[in-house]
Amino acid sequence: MDELLGGHLRVLREAAATGRPPGRAELDDCRAAGALAAERGASVRALVEAALAMAESVTPTPLPALRRTVSALMEGYENAQRSALRQEEAARREFVDDLLQGRADRLAERAEHFGLRLAETYVVAVARPAGAATTATTATTAVAAGAVAAAGAVEGAVEGAGAATAATAATAVAPGGGGELAGEAAGTARRIEDALVARFGSHNVLVAVRDGMLVCVAPGSLTVANGEFTHHVRQAFAPGWRVGLGRAHRGPGGVVTSYREGANAIELGDRLGLRAPVLKAADLLVFPVLLRDRAAIEDLVTSVLSPLLEARGGPEPLLATLEAVFASQGNQTAAARRLGVSTRAVTYRLERIRRLTGFSPDDATQRFTLETAVLGARLLDWPAHPLR
Repeated sequence: MDELLGGHLRVLREAAATGRPPGRAELDDCRAAGALAAERGASVRALVEAALAMAESVTPTPLPALRRTVSALMEGYENAQRSALRQEEAARREFVDDLLQGRADRLAERAEHFGLRLAETYVVAVARPAGAATTATTATTAVAAGAVAAAGAVEGAVEGAGAATAATAATAVAPGGGGELAGEAAGTARRIEDALVARFGSHNVLVAVRDGMLVCVAPGSLTVANGEFTHHVRQAFAPGWRVGLGRAHRGPGGVVTSYREGANAIELGDRLGLRAPVLKAADLLVFPVLLRDRAAIEDLVTSVLSPLLEARGGPEPLLATLEAVFASQGNQTAAARRLGVSTRAVTYRLERIRRLTGFSPDDATQRFTLETAVLGARLLDWPAHPLR
């Protein structure tokens, strides 16, 4: 420390001898010394104590000069730390982008820097605040632009997403824009990271900002991490938040796949009007199956449900009734409570549906056909978007 603060001692001696305060050049030297101390890993306490100890050897001690030099030392130290933090955050964002997009450039080497050990399976949780649109890369837009692409994102491995091995870290990625997190993304991410680190250790958690949503990538063996992440999301977000959980996949490519599954789970939940705040991709695998043959599902929706377009008041009340009946396992009283109507109204609507379509949910085979058609209609946003 003495070699760093030699200029500080010289400035104090000159000030004691001449009575002149330190000039700009002397203070710049002190700032440079403070920055160098930060780069070498010295604590700010050790830096200030060394500066004060040197001042004790100067008689009389020039207090105004001492105040200015110590202030300059601390300013240089703080500037160096802020610069290092900015560089670290930039490196973190770049690493997270590469990890979630499947770019494998020095991924294993960089992962070690953030405490990741690429050797396990991953489960990715994606949290979206209330009122934010789902924008997580091509996986999310795939459902809207092409249902077949979304199906592949949820069920299959990502093409070219690397044969490298997986990580043991939990990664929470806070959104970079949109919705509730736009203004406080870094603070929210940091608070959640601190809480997860306190429970699981620094080598099991990484937090960064990404794509308008908060994402948590946890090792498959650390199943409790997703529950803990969801708990903190519930505390941080206003009502209306939603979490999508991808399935466990191996390697960096598995991170990409599971991330897209989580994002698509949120998208599917929105399209289907699901009420649950936490959606698991494993529970939604039937929908990619439905969407894999778009022509077939369009034909089913058109053949079974298009007669409802002739209903007075439009098809929406009848579709909502079918959804409520299916969600209530055929219990019409429970369905009526869901809809806020009388049981008699539900019975009337079901009879109306039977007359228009020829299908009744009371028949096991017809019930399956009707339910599949209703799910397909929600996935295709019918009748708001007419089918070709």
